[in-house]
Amino acid sequence: MTLSLERERFVETMREQAEIGATEGGGLHRLALSDEDKEIRDWFRAQLDALGLEVRIDEFGNMFGRREGIDPDADPVLVGSHLDSQPYGGIYDGALGMIAPLELLRTLEEEGLETRHPIEIVNWTNEEGSRFQPAMQGSGVWIDELDLETEYETTDENGVTVREELERIGYLGEEPAEPGEYEAYFELHIEQGPYLELEGADVGVVTGVVGFYWGATTFFGEADHSGPTPMHYRSDALVAAADVITGVRRIPGSLGDRTVGTVGYVDVEPNSINIVPDEVTITWGFRDPSDEIVDEAKARALAEVETAAEREGVGYESEKRMRSESVDFADRCIEAVQTSADDLGYDSMQLYSGAGHDAAHMSKVMDTSMVFAVSEEGKSHSEEEYTSWDDCYAAANTLANAVVRVAGLEE
Repeated sequence: MTLSLERERFVETMREQAEIGATEGGGLHRLALSDEDKEIRDWFRAQLDALGLEVRIDEFGNMFGRREGIDPDADPVLVGSHLDSQPYGGIYDGALGMIAPLELLRTLEEEGLETRHPIEIVNWTNEEGSRFQPAMQGSGVWIDELDLETEYETTDENGVTVREELERIGYLGEEPAEPGEYEAYFELHIEQGPYLELEGADVGVVTGVVGFYWGATTFFGEADHSGPTPMHYRSDALVAAADVITGVRRIPGSLGDRTVGTVGYVDVEPNSINIVPDEVTITWGFRDPSDEIVDEAKARALAEVETAAEREGVGYESEKRMRSESVDFADRCIEAVQTSADDLGYDSMQLYSGAGHDAAHMSKVMDTSMVFAVSEEGKSHSEEEYTSWDDCYAAANTLANAVVRVAGLEE
């Protein structure tokens, strides 16, 4: 039996969630543990309550809704994503992966269909890592990759802690943030890259997630008047940082076809047109399916830092912000996604994810795979992010059928 979700309701629900935290530019500003995040969480819980699901909130705010299966001894199939967004991001990133499984559960309920395994839907806390770092924080705590007490004390730019905000919005739950026994995990997400569109594919069958390294470097120079200070007297922290920025841009070209490198943040002090900068912090990172290539890119960047500092006569400090190893998903879950796409008549493409997802954490504790929806022009993390409703629906149907294929649909 092949499931088809109710398209009109699916699209309407996607539009409804996008109203919470909507921006004037047609995007979404729904940062983790903000007032907007509380509102979408409350809205989502109401949808789960309407289905009569058992709802649980764990001690890091991760939300679970469980639909029982007919086999009391069968482990649940977990499916979900996240409802928080990037600052002024798009309406599909994360949210699509929550609305699709919600629609799956609605469809099963309306059609009176049972599964052998229970199905649980999950909303992970702070996947984006924008307001609080690191990214994928809730799922990382859940699998014990991250320490609960340490992550409680992470702060936003105003010094507010995660624990304080969980308490404030009413989502500091009592359930332990730890996995029990699960059969598998599935996640739907927009690709956030151009490959599906370039290949003319309808959906992506995700076989793994690239590894990545995030680092930060601060250069320490000397502040001087930009007029009377001769060039050869200067210790300009920004010049050293600029050399590294250029280096990070060029390093991937000599390593691999899928290697990418980015400097995404620059902080300049004192940031005045009339003063030679004396302290500059940049963040930089690399991603590739090969962990060896990621490590090589990191080593080259650190060498660039040392050379740039010496050349400009400034001091520096570098630190690791995050390291995530590449992961390969489970063959049987990949096959479930692939077979579902084939049965539905969708042209598919197997590919690695170039972005980090909660699925990378899940793959360390249970069999996992993902479905990708087409991202037009590969745009994401911006208000210009766009996936057509046809592509959203194709990916949602693929996800639904992959989940019930593993959960064991009883006709």
